[in-house]
Amino acid sequence: MVEFTLRKGLAGGHDFSRWSALFQGGLTGPYRQVLVAVGNSVGLAVGTVLIVLLLLVPTMLLVHIRFPRLRRLLEFVCILPISIPAIVLVVGLAPVYSVLSRLAGSGVWTLSLAYGIIVLPYAYRAIQANLDAVDVRTLSEAARTLGAGWGSVLFRVLLPNLRRGLLAGAFIAVAVVLGEFTIASLLSRVNLQTALVVVSKADPYTAVILSLLSLILAFLLLLLIGRLGAERTSSPRHRPIGGRQ
Repeated sequence: MVEFTLRKGLAGGHDFSRWSALFQGGLTGPYRQVLVAVGNSVGLAVGTVLIVLLLLVPTMLLVHIRFPRLRRLLEFVCILPISIPAIVLVVGLAPVYSVLSRLAGSGVWTLSLAYGIIVLPYAYRAIQANLDAVDVRTLSEAARTLGAGWGSVLFRVLLPNLRRGLLAGAFIAVAVVLGEFTIASLLSRVNLQTALVVVSKADPYTAVILSLLSLILAFLLLLLIGRLGAERTSSPRHRPIGGRQ
């Protein structure tokens, strides 16, 4: 992709003229929509992560602790969207979005509801793998025995032990949202992928440059999420008895 953007054309050779022209123009004119689309995609990624985690994690913990017989049903519901094509999902969601647009508007933020459905199987598997490795019931019962409320059990006991699963689910949600095209295109919403398709029809070289920049943006965003959630490992300093070395 980098080599393609540096080609001079039929004359042969390579230069940075397309890169310099894009940045000198400041992404104005027909490329301004790309900046809007990047903001939309980042906002959709954040909204999708919040929706999935706020709805899925408490439900999984409740089923795991109080209603273990419903685990198979919950798993079936969460895995089901992966077997349904995106076009079929759009056909089913279209009446819902028509009602939603009349009640709350048709902003691009509404895509996060559909994205929450398509990332549900991946997030469920990531969090469930972490749940299977942690004895959630014993931890919650021990905390309750020591007098902790359910809020303290959730935020101070369970969620710290599920950090890896939550981060994995967030990684997958961000990656899926930044690369999704079908639902946004069929529902006539502007995100990063639909904007790149529009730009590619006018200038394929610029579209590839913008695709490279979007890959770098996605990488930095995932790196930031991993950095924020990484455990701080610091070796404690052992002081000898009496303070002597």
